[in-house]
Amino acid sequence: MADLKVRIAKRCAKEFEDGEFVNLGIGLPTQVANYISDDVIVTLHSENGFAGIDSVATENPDVDLINSGGTYVTAVPRVKYFDTAESFGLVRGGHVKATVLGAMEVAENGDLANWIVPGKKVAGMGGAMDLCAGCPEVIVVMLHTQKGAHKIKEKCTLPLTAEKCVSKIITEMGVMEVREDGIWVTELHPDYTKEEIQAATGCTLHFDPNMKAMEEE
Repeated sequence: MADLKVRIAKRCAKEFEDGEFVNLGIGLPTQVANYISDDVIVTLHSENGFAGIDSVATENPDVDLINSGGTYVTAVPRVKYFDTAESFGLVRGGHVKATVLGAMEVAENGDLANWIVPGKKVAGMGGAMDLCAGCPEVIVVMLHTQKGAHKIKEKCTLPLTAEKCVSKIITEMGVMEVREDGIWVTELHPDYTKEEIQAATGCTLHFDPNMKAMEEE
């Protein structure tokens, strides 16, 4: 499973271009920072108060430098630190080009549920609602199923984080775009067939005529 999450993070890292300002949510999204090419200058935003995440700290971490998920990280030389009010001002003001979030469920119309399972204790909503409302692009990275259960569905069954906000979904099986008429597979990993990705999905998938193989490297 760890390797599948790395596959997802590596593919997501290819989404960004020079000069973009991108938020990384907690969990799997934080791994994306480890795989952005050195040839691409992207500034990564962490909602707890800085812009300029580099990668996860593997040794001798700075105990004062953590991302929004509480993981020790490193920072690029151009890093900027700020308080929470300024951090969310950037998000709510539309200055963050995209956010990468995990999900429990995504509906075929782009609805997102990623903050609570009723009856289970959670820390709270966090910044996901603001990010979904303030970022022009919401990219979901997640394993395609949860213990065999569908996570991409006709409708979400869990409480929503935001409606019709997801623009792209990246899983170990492929890359999908949420369009007006449903979810379209634009890249399919060579490990899977069209029939297999459809069977793992709780709504009807459309396959783009120009669909290509999902890239890992």
